[in-house]
Amino acid sequence: MYRKIIVPIAMDQLERGEQILKRAKSLLADGGEIVLVNVIEIATSYISIEFPAALVETEIKQAEERLARLRDKMGISALIDIRYGAGAGQIIAAAEEHKADLIVVASHRPGLANYLLGSTADRVVRHSPTSVLVDR
Repeated sequence: MYRKIIVPIAMDQLERGEQILKRAKSLLADGGEIVLVNVIEIATSYISIEFPAALVETEIKQAEERLARLRDKMGISALIDIRYGAGAGQIIAAAEEHKADLIVVASHRPGLANYLLGSTADRVVRHSPTSVLVDR
């Protein structure tokens, strides 16, 4: 059983988020804590310079609301952590900052882009010093 579990959830894959949240809940020690993480990514740095701050704030607020609804639907107590930047790096940073002992991340069947660039789950597995459970 784990005392602190990071569960990254993409806003476009909330159903998958439910599945990995159930998995995390089953692995949580009594008195443990789940941290729901969402990372708002922008493709390139030159786009992010021109990206309106109000749009990012709106994305953050929407992510917080959606994760709060998911948390309530699942009947769990969880901290919500919204981040901005590169997905895998921010997930790993969240695990380190929260002193997590497990990251539960969803995976999907890879497409061509995943073979060329690598998926977020793959990057988390390769670079995280924290244990990672990949749920298919």
